Parts: sequence; C-alpha cells; structure tokens
Amino acid sequence: METVLHQNSASPEPDRLPPGDPRDLVVLLDDDHQPRGTASRSAVHSHYTPLHLAFSCYLFDADDRLLVTRRSLTKRSWPGVWTNSFCGHPRPQESLLDAVRRHGRSELGVDTHDIRPVLPEFSYRAVDAAGVVENEFCPVFVARADGAVTPHPDEVAELAWITVDDLRDTIRVAPWAVSPWLVAQTRALDESDAWHLLRPVGTETAP
Repeated sequence: METVLHQNSASPEPDRLPPGDPRDLVVLLDDDHQPRGTASRSAVHSHYTPLHLAFSCYLFDADDRLLVTRRSLTKRSWPGVWTNSFCGHPRPQESLLDAVRRHGRSELGVDTHDIRPVLPEFSYRAVDAAGVVENEFCPVFVARADGAVTPHPDEVAELAWITVDDLRDTIRVAPWAVSPWLVAQTRALDESDAWHLLRPVGTETAP
C-alpha cells in the first residue's frame, strides 16, 4: 500500500459528486491490499461487498476535544449509528491524505491539517442488520481542524465533542451503541498499546 499512501495527485473532480456519478469510484484490492480495479461507490456495498480501500479519521479541535458523529438516517449501512469523526473512500489515483482532506471538507465543512496515521494496517469486515457488508482495508488517521463544523445532512445527523477518555468509557460499557469499525479500531489501539497516538501531538496522556 505504500504507493497508494504516498502517491502525489490532485483530483480534478469536485469534493462531492452526485449520487451515481460514474466518476464516483472506489479502489478494489486483492488479498495483499494491492489495487486490482475499481467499482462504483454506490453499488459496491451490498451483501457481497468486495475488499476495497477506505480510511477512518479522528478529528480534534483546538481544545483537544475529539469529534464523534451520528451517521445520517439516510445512510445505506448503519444509519443513525454513532461513530468516529468521518470515514471515506479514496478515488482512483487519489492519495489517502488527499482523500482525508476532501472528505473533511465535503462531510464536515472543515479543513484538516496535522494529519498522521495511527493504525496504518487496519482492516475489518462487518455486516449490518440489513445484511449490507463493509469489507475494507481502512488505515486510521488523526487530524486537527480549525473553525466551526458544518456537517452535510446526507452524512451526519448529530455530532458531539468529547475526550478520548469519554470515548474509551463508551466503548467499554456500550459497544453495541456505536459502529463496528469504531469498536474494532479501539480494540486495535488496546492491543497495540497505542491510545497515546490518538491524542494530539503535545497532549499529556495518562497510563
């Protein structure tokens, strides 16, 4: 995945494309997480979702608060579920960092900076109550944002600014209330003893 992570490119398409736009593609991956083609984003998520490239981002503000969001009720998978700040799919020939910046603008109306990976090899597969499958190689990033968040209604129903400790407590007592990838990512942070990576640079952490 190194070539995808560090590829320099600038997509000529707008940040947000209309539903079903033929340019709105995701990158399909083989078992070694190498690109093997593309598929329409609107059609790829089904009962037989192939492995594809995605990302998750945890966004902090100037006060070191973490943004969590509740997915729009119109979402095809896991509607109305609380999750991390935002997720998305890079387009073909778009780097992951460019995709993080683009989705920050299109979903939350903010410019992201100080983007860095915290779980660069994360992947997961999950099935929602309707049988829709998520099957993603999904590197996880942390980033900063300045200014007010103005979420797109097709993406976000509600939002809240919390602490990392609040997030950890929620996952511990009510994992059923949040997205499965958020639970899996927090478990991965536990297993690698890497919670300190989720906090902004310069923030003191407790054991």
